[in-house]
Amino acid sequence: MQLQSHIQAIQHDLAATAGLGDEATREAAKRLIETLGATLHLRLLDLLGEAALEIGGQLESGRIEVRLAGRDPELVVVVDDAAGAVSTVALGDEHVGRISLRLPESLKKGVEAAADREGISTNAWLVRAIARVLDSPSTRRTRNRLQGYAQG
Repeated sequence: MQLQSHIQAIQHDLAATAGLGDEATREAAKRLIETLGATLHLRLLDLLGEAALEIGGQLESGRIEVRLAGRDPELVVVVDDAAGAVSTVALGDEHVGRISLRLPESLKKGVEAAADREGISTNAWLVRAIARVLDSPSTRRTRNRLQGYAQG
């Protein structure tokens, strides 16, 4: 996804609007337009990051990542390996194992809220979370990867 064309369109719109004013307005707009490119780029990346989080929150498993290749972002759907392991457990086992777990009330509320956000039961959320931990990078080899987002 190329942001530069969108940035240039915004800059063009600003120049066209400033063109309606006097010479001082056009000159001030010209200086603003020259400096806005980097700020617009960061703001558009922020917007993409927020959209990725919102959409990712609606996925049953996996997430949406914003990855940068130079200055060009791309949205990537990442399906968690652990989620696949969880579905295998859910389909293959009869859920006959039981554990009584005592949690601090604040942690219990957090788990319930997370399960509600994902639209699944608290038990299913806990099974998924445990499977993720058991299949975490500390227990298996993965390539080095940097994740996150830039904020300006």
